[in-house]
Amino acid sequence: MANASSNAASNTNAATGQATAEAKQIILKEIGSKWGKFSEQELSALKDRDDLVTQVVAKYGLEKSQAQRDVDALMKGRQI
Repeated sequence: MANASSNAASNTNAATGQATAEAKQIILKEIGSKWGKFSEQELSALKDRDDLVTQVVAKYGLEKSQAQRDVDALMKGRQI
């Protein structure tokens, strides 16, 4: 019986991990659509929202405050 519970927990964790990976891929595609200068490799290497802001400033020459607003608008509370 304990083994069945353990398997159910493992399946739930795997499903959650897959959903998280899929959500990240969707977010990265949205970032790539908005900021087309990012390569696939650069998108995959993004660590967090602050890293994205830094990269947008570097690639597009925006002021940090403007880049922060743009990233916040795109992300709407989601995490990379």
